[in-house]
Amino acid sequence: MTRTTPRHRIAGAALSSAVLLLTLSACGGSASGQSADSLSDVSLVFKGALTVCTDSPYAPFVYEQKGKLAGFDVDLAQEVADELEVDLDVIDVDFDDITSGDSLNNDVCDVAVSAMTITGERARVLDFSSPYFDAKQALITPRGSGLDTLEELAGQRVGVQKETTGETFMGDYAPDTTEVVTFADAAGLQAALDAGEIDAAMLDNTVSGEFVTQNRTLKLAREFDTGEQYGMAVKKDGNIPLLRSINSTLAQLREDGRYDKIYKKYFG
Repeated sequence: MTRTTPRHRIAGAALSSAVLLLTLSACGGSASGQSADSLSDVSLVFKGALTVCTDSPYAPFVYEQKGKLAGFDVDLAQEVADELEVDLDVIDVDFDDITSGDSLNNDVCDVAVSAMTITGERARVLDFSSPYFDAKQALITPRGSGLDTLEELAGQRVGVQKETTGETFMGDYAPDTTEVVTFADAAGLQAALDAGEIDAAMLDNTVSGEFVTQNRTLKLAREFDTGEQYGMAVKKDGNIPLLRSINSTLAQLREDGRYDKIYKKYFG
């Protein structure tokens, strides 16, 4: 299930974010560059609705609740839709369809909001917003396994979600004898870890707590500060007005305290 795509060190994520922010500022991506005209120029796949692609489940960012997708990312997307004065339509797609650019560049949706780390590789096929969340990588292991460091993963089977920075991190830093096993989504990764089919899992620390909470035989062994930041994304070179609106909304949310309220709702 592993995809044969180039791998880049996560340490470059923060630098890539800074470069992208400078680019966005140059094209009017800040709140100060927002105008009524730019909002009216926003092009949407379906008139009257902001269509959002996400990969579920990935709690607390996105998950199903009462037959609908909910979560931190969904709440932020709702704020963007409200700013545009349109409805919100959230659809579940494969994560690699988002990171490859397929979903956005083929007009399946207007924006991707899926706990997606900004990287230089992804920025070649997507246009990212300003960052809205900081994350690290987390190693989850069974209690009593003695697996607490990268070195101790030698000869072990470690699960990751494909096309994520967890997969990249393991490719860059795991011992040569570590077997990295990829899964299509976080649900499959969690099920394999619960069933003992893999010895450990590497994933974003922002969702690792959900794994440990639901299975008390697991523990958060260690976190790795990779300088990752999440961003929303639109089609490459195809929707700068929407990108401006997203950046304006994110800036307003932080300024008036609504971001902190949404954050507290899901992360305490």
